[in-house]
Amino acid sequence: MKTLLNVLSYVGIVLVFGALVVKLTRPEWSDYAWYATVTGLVLVIAYTVGQWREIQAYFRHRSARYGAVATVSVIVMLGLLAAVNYLSNRRNQRWDLTANQFNSLSEQSQKVLTGLDAPMKLLVFDQRLNFDRHRQNLDQYAEASRQLTVEYIDAAQDPIRTRKYEVQAVPTLVVEYKDKTEKVITIDERGVTGAIIRVVTGKQRKMYFVQGHGEKDPNGMDETGLSEVGQYLAADNIAVETLALAQKPEIPADATLVAIVGATNDFLDPEIAALKKYLAGGGRLLMMLDPVIGQQEQATPKLTALAREWGVDYGDNVVLDLSGQSESPTLAVASPPYPSHPITDRFRQLTVFPLARSVKPAAMPPAGRTIEPLAETSPNAWAETDIAALRAGGGKLAMNADQGDVAGPVAMALAVSTPAPPEEPVEGAPPTPPQSRLVFFGDSDFAANAVARSGGNINFFVNAVNWLTEQENLIAIRPRQAGDSRLTITPGQARAAVIFSAAVPLAVFGIGILAWRRRR
Repeated sequence: MKTLLNVLSYVGIVLVFGALVVKLTRPEWSDYAWYATVTGLVLVIAYTVGQWREIQAYFRHRSARYGAVATVSVIVMLGLLAAVNYLSNRRNQRWDLTANQFNSLSEQSQKVLTGLDAPMKLLVFDQRLNFDRHRQNLDQYAEASRQLTVEYIDAAQDPIRTRKYEVQAVPTLVVEYKDKTEKVITIDERGVTGAIIRVVTGKQRKMYFVQGHGEKDPNGMDETGLSEVGQYLAADNIAVETLALAQKPEIPADATLVAIVGATNDFLDPEIAALKKYLAGGGRLLMMLDPVIGQQEQATPKLTALAREWGVDYGDNVVLDLSGQSESPTLAVASPPYPSHPITDRFRQLTVFPLARSVKPAAMPPAGRTIEPLAETSPNAWAETDIAALRAGGGKLAMNADQGDVAGPVAMALAVSTPAPPEEPVEGAPPTPPQSRLVFFGDSDFAANAVARSGGNINFFVNAVNWLTEQENLIAIRPRQAGDSRLTITPGQARAAVIFSAAVPLAVFGIGILAWRRRR
């Protein structure tokens, strides 16, 4: 009987290992390999049961019991590791410990992916050895939406698809969505999310910046330019153009939005007339006027009169903030929570206004205007009307209501809108004009390159533009840039670090030598 069991055990072992070889070399025979595996395991178990007397005698020895405990411990540990591995595969969890959450998808990226209503494919063309470099970023997109899949293509090994998508260089990312495609050569979050936005929104919006009155240059790279925010506008599928309204007082037909950013000279009557005509037909306007102080020494009464027609009064003052949040009293800070509005929905970042004036609803606004505040100072700030004293400098700054100062909180941005036309026109009723949307800021410097990256300035500006262009689904916190994680130390601290790093190993070595000598 024992001889038969021994033979069966050898047969079982051969069947198990043979099934493994068949599984690896001939996958089409996997069914036979499964039957062989089951048969082999049954034979091995039968042999083990037949040796119960020998097993019982073996476990009477102390060494056997210790070995059994060690074996069980190893098996339990392996089981725990297998369970952890199984759970980690079933539920993927990542922790981003960077200061600005650089390794996590931004709120805007997640919001765009959540809105996908059809399958989307990301095709990555690059060399095979570079695929892993892109996976950390792109795998997050696939995890954020079940509608999205990522495929990696070796451009050199697949020339047919490379030519089909007109890939000129690597790396290149192709986004396919419905019947549209979009390409981008920078596979970082801003580039990928921007390509997804363009392919999803389809139609490109056009934003015209009026020039000729000292306004800020939308393409300017200097401190007063707007090139920083321009990059984010392009990522949100908004094309930036300049408009010389004085040469041709007419708003282009393809204008989605007109912006007046930091005008230092007033507009001409034909220009104001063109703006009025444009707004009456459902136009969109972004007006940002600075205080009349410093470089802005000329008032713009025609522009402020246009704002008043829409129910907004620009104050002849300068906002001063002594709340301790800013270094300069003219540096006003708007903090969350912000007034409720789509532009500020879930917005939890500071906005810094270097030199601002107040904007407030008119005492008697025109009918049919909805006027809502967007950004306000703390109660400790106020709007100072004594511009001459500010020019002169010196003296103690204090709120004085008798001189017309405006007590805080002071509004520095307002949104104005008209009623939207009904989805289904009422029979016999006069047609409702298209909805007009306007945003008024009491400062233009907060969007300039010098301070655009302070707090949430860029997000606030671009959110306002997206509301004006009816892209509310893009209002969110945008992809962040990596923070500066360098460690700056003094020469003395550097010497101390070197000494400490050498002293610890030497101390451990010395203690070991002393212990060795004492034991001898």
